Amino acid sequence: MKNRLKGIILFLAFLIVTNLSFGQKKIGNETSEQKAKRMEWWTDARFGMFIHWGLYAMPARHEWIKRREAMTNEQYQKYFDMFNPDQFNPKLWAKEAKAAGMKYAVLTTKHHEGFCLFDSKYTDYKSTNTQAKRDLVKEFVDAFRAEGIKIGFYYSLLDWHHPDYPIDYQHPQHLPEDGSVKDPVAAYAQLNKNRNIAEYRKYLHNQVTELLSNYGKIDLLWLDFSFATNERGPGKGKDDWGSVELLKQVRKLQPNIIINNRLNLDEYEDGADFETPEQVKPGELSKYKGKTFETCQTFSGSWGYYRDEDSWKSQRQLLDLLISSVSNGGNLILNVGPTARGEFDYRADNALESLGDWMHANSKSIYGCTFAPEQFKVPEETKLTYNPTTKKMYVHLYDYPSDGKLLLPGYKSQLKYAQFLHDNSELKFEIKGEDAILKLPAKKPMYEIPVIELLLN
Repeated sequence: MKNRLKGIILFLAFLIVTNLSFGQKKIGNETSEQKAKRMEWWTDARFGMFIHWGLYAMPARHEWIKRREAMTNEQYQKYFDMFNPDQFNPKLWAKEAKAAGMKYAVLTTKHHEGFCLFDSKYTDYKSTNTQAKRDLVKEFVDAFRAEGIKIGFYYSLLDWHHPDYPIDYQHPQHLPEDGSVKDPVAAYAQLNKNRNIAEYRKYLHNQVTELLSNYGKIDLLWLDFSFATNERGPGKGKDDWGSVELLKQVRKLQPNIIINNRLNLDEYEDGADFETPEQVKPGELSKYKGKTFETCQTFSGSWGYYRDEDSWKSQRQLLDLLISSVSNGGNLILNVGPTARGEFDYRADNALESLGDWMHANSKSIYGCTFAPEQFKVPEETKLTYNPTTKKMYVHLYDYPSDGKLLLPGYKSQLKYAQFLHDNSELKFEIKGEDAILKLPAKKPMYEIPVIELLLN
């Protein structure tokens, strides 16, 4: 018994000394309270804009076109030579984002193709060497910051242009995947014998340092992405990227920055600030309830500008993504893919305008809100959001009651006052048993998904 107790004490001492918490290591020493304070603006904002823009806007048939069509650097060079976004005006982008109700914006400073929208001293493959002759990242930062929108940078960990980046199964020059290669790991090793991941890692770290040193305060960093070794070949993760050292450098340069979870640092308690469910359906977001997450979504089926792609989401689908994200305690970042001339195309403009109309009237149900406390049941055909500061509940009406009545189950002792959010017009209610029954007008308000604000006791 004495030896067993001694063993337990030694184990607990080991946890403390090695900065472990039930199996999870820590990279820094930030407390949970300090993290909550750092994340406060982000959890209040709830809604952001993603902007995927690069050379792939020119072929206009998907941001992964270089990989999809197995293009070499030489074949892809024509897009660099012809890149001339003569209509690029980020001030217009920023105004549209603000009008749509978006509180932060994240721009692809470099996507997988390796082309940089900023004036990096570590490569010639950058916007200042194209016909644009401009640091497009700087102009983005200045324009969005002027509108009071928080600044975020996306940076791809992958690079299909860099000569030292090892070819893998995600790369345009990947090996055949028809089963003809019996040992992909060995085959890729042979293919990469003249490529040096250490040199590329140095390049990656240098560029991230540039981005976080040359543009003032950066609020968010979106790094993308790590992938596992499988039957297709070797993957890339934290050791390839030097993720621990990179994260330390990021925190040193921008102590208040918020960073996503794609550095392959899941074993560390502080290896990321938020999870990133990508392109998931609204119903799937419930599995993230109680976690810190941001779902990244597109208006259509691709991230970059895709001229002929027509699966664009309706206003209702976009609103459902936003409401579902907040009703599960998370954020939504919606993507725009500008054209090769540097403009949002008409479909993106229409989508943003429709969101702006709704947000102008109903944003109180989004900003600063989260999921409803457990004691509140969700009325049929609705979704709830809740503001813990104001103690107000928001009922989003997905299906407007044909009989003009909305049952709030178990709300008898909770409900003090009810009104439509868009115009603050009163909604009367009656108590029946333990329930409250709201009396709605026969005519549905003009909004696709009307919102009711409940003042609670």
